[in-house]
Amino acid sequence: MSGIGGVCHTLNPRLHPTQLVYIVNHAEDRVLFVDLTFVPLIEAVAEQIPNVETVVVLTDSENMPATSLGNAVSYEDFIIDGDIDFDWPHLDEHAAAALCYTSGTTGNPKGALYSNRSTVLHAFGVCMPDVFDLRAASTVLPIVPMFHACAWGIPYAAAATGSKIVFPGPRYDADALSDLMSQEDVTYCAGVPSVFIPLVQYWKDTGSKPKSLNMVVVGGAAPPRALMATMEGEFGIEFRHAWGMTEMSPLGSVNTLLPSHRAQSVEEYSQFQTKQGRPPFGVQVRIVDDDGKPLPHDGVVFGELQVRGPWVIDGYFKEEESSLTHDGWFPTGDVATIDSQSYIQITDRTKDLIKSGGEWISSIDVENTAMGHPDIVMAAVIGVSHEKWGERPLMIAVATPDSSPTKESILEYLSETLAKWQLPDDVIFVDELPMGATGKVRKVTLRAEYGGE
Repeated sequence: MSGIGGVCHTLNPRLHPTQLVYIVNHAEDRVLFVDLTFVPLIEAVAEQIPNVETVVVLTDSENMPATSLGNAVSYEDFIIDGDIDFDWPHLDEHAAAALCYTSGTTGNPKGALYSNRSTVLHAFGVCMPDVFDLRAASTVLPIVPMFHACAWGIPYAAAATGSKIVFPGPRYDADALSDLMSQEDVTYCAGVPSVFIPLVQYWKDTGSKPKSLNMVVVGGAAPPRALMATMEGEFGIEFRHAWGMTEMSPLGSVNTLLPSHRAQSVEEYSQFQTKQGRPPFGVQVRIVDDDGKPLPHDGVVFGELQVRGPWVIDGYFKEEESSLTHDGWFPTGDVATIDSQSYIQITDRTKDLIKSGGEWISSIDVENTAMGHPDIVMAAVIGVSHEKWGERPLMIAVATPDSSPTKESILEYLSETLAKWQLPDDVIFVDELPMGATGKVRKVTLRAEYGGE
């Protein structure tokens, strides 16, 4: 689509219909390509999206459903009159190529517009050996939705290298994904931790880990140390922890080893893997204090993480005001340290830090420690109001199947690593955590339910 001069705008069908309508209208979408599954969704909002001229249903005429959409056509009928000798246009490298919207956990989603130039440069960055290491011999499975920054830009990178690319379809359950990996000889896959946690358990239970799979890249949320250790130690899969955001197309950093790290102990290596890694060539990072003053890269001092580079946006779609600082950096909203070798360690989102009695508590640190417990599969920590201390941490956790952990056992485990004042005041066990469409825990929902917001 980008190659013909169009803008590829990927939509999140899991959004509330009011947000979906807002995004389609804000983006001024003219043609929608819709899976059969989502025809009823578009029918329900059709009158609210008047700019849409054509709805292309991804099927042929024989399987075209009866629909109230007067502007609907099957994909096969849509392309039947196409020119097989199409003369591809020469495009301005700065012209728009793709549009992705942020998840919109607060307020309306915002659009990040990617140019032809930024998309190509991002694809080059993704392919580098110390980043995603894609090559013609790779078979790539992005277990991330297309609406999540164009599946992390992997489809463009796969096309650039000639990699075979496999898409997961509607089923994200462990047995379906594992079978797909085996059938297609997948060598490489990428996704959020919540995808791989049940996969690893499935492989343990069935002994059916795909033989071809040799690398996994995980991003979107901090992966548990236990997941990383199992992937590499038990299954021999190289594990790379990546970080990014929609506004960065999304690649920001990847954790790969330097020669100096090879002498690390098992414990040191496990701790090192929790870092978000180094930025690829072209991307610069820094941390600043509350006044915007740059802070040292010593791995100790933390501040707000800011970025700049050829695939970082300078503002949101249709917003006149630049999102950059006065000296050209994009504020990420993450709190981080950066060490002397440029490895980033994100300690929290600015909005997720918990200030208790004047001391800052990183919710991510507490969560990662908790998920090292054998009876905890997922955990989220939020701050709740406290009369004396201002805020105190509360943990909401999901136990592993067939286990019955107690609050006391979890706090005892945490106390082996964390200071007493960092320990949660309570641990609440639930069947599942509320997850956003991009695989991140919706802490807004947890705060509303448990934090009194």
